[in-house]
Amino acid sequence: MMSVQLTDILHIKYPIIQAPMFLVSNVAMVKEAMNSGIAGCIPALNYRTLDELQNAIRALHEAKVEGGAFGFNLIVNKSNVKYKAQLEVLCHEGCDFIITSLGSPEETINQAHKVGIKVFCDVVDLNYAQKVERLGADAIIAVNNKAGGHRGGMSPESLIKMLVAHCNIPIISAGGVGCKADLDKMLNYGAAGVSVGSPFIASEEANVTEAYKKACVDYGANDIVMTERISGTPCTVINTPYVQKIGTKATWIENLLNKNKSLKKWVKLIRFAIGMNATKNAATKATYKTVWVAGPSIEHTHAILPVKEIVKKLIS
Repeated sequence: MMSVQLTDILHIKYPIIQAPMFLVSNVAMVKEAMNSGIAGCIPALNYRTLDELQNAIRALHEAKVEGGAFGFNLIVNKSNVKYKAQLEVLCHEGCDFIITSLGSPEETINQAHKVGIKVFCDVVDLNYAQKVERLGADAIIAVNNKAGGHRGGMSPESLIKMLVAHCNIPIISAGGVGCKADLDKMLNYGAAGVSVGSPFIASEEANVTEAYKKACVDYGANDIVMTERISGTPCTVINTPYVQKIGTKATWIENLLNKNKSLKKWVKLIRFAIGMNATKNAATKATYKTVWVAGPSIEHTHAILPVKEIVKKLIS
């Protein structure tokens, strides 16, 4: 199985998935990804209603071309109250693949396989990788310490080589790819393909503010910091003056409340709601509260370009 490449799994021209990005990914971006010979993926949570999700799937089916593929990302833990209904819509309407995050993918794998949908699972370590392999995952998304948003703790080289050595399904590397040389590195480490997110934020098709896109052009790898102030879990963001002002560590009262077992869950839910609202506002409208999620691969982003031009930079 390890000789199977992402191009073979998804019948795409190049071994790249345009990664699912909360608030950023959309139908227009994925259409252009498919037209460029790669796969595109959208978080199901980017759609407020099931009807909107259904319409997006149908639009992508109509736009699908040979050499391209599309999928959706599902948050599969209890925090996503829409999960089961979203899974039902995806299985009914159909797509090429589902990427699962933050929970057990067992139900998703079982339901998706019944209708011929492949399932790739986000992992950050060997233990979870072997668990999802036993559950029947079709491939592993290896989230390394160069990923944007909620990242892993291991370097791309260490994580890929470890998973390749101990797993029997393809490894797709997520994080640290901003140019062709980065792509080649991941493939040489043994990855079957890569998942690329941050370079596509500064695309013409992305429905985020010009300020967010321009930040991905103006800032670089050294401007990416980890913050606990969004979801309660460390997350990478651009180190804007506002991020510097509010700090990147949880407050003393949050730390105190997190030690209380009965309150910990509610503290995290409140912090998540506040953080996600701040992130949404920064991505979609003018505000001085600039909390822009991105990874260090924006180092190679030098202009706001069409998706097709970003793909060209990655493959040539």
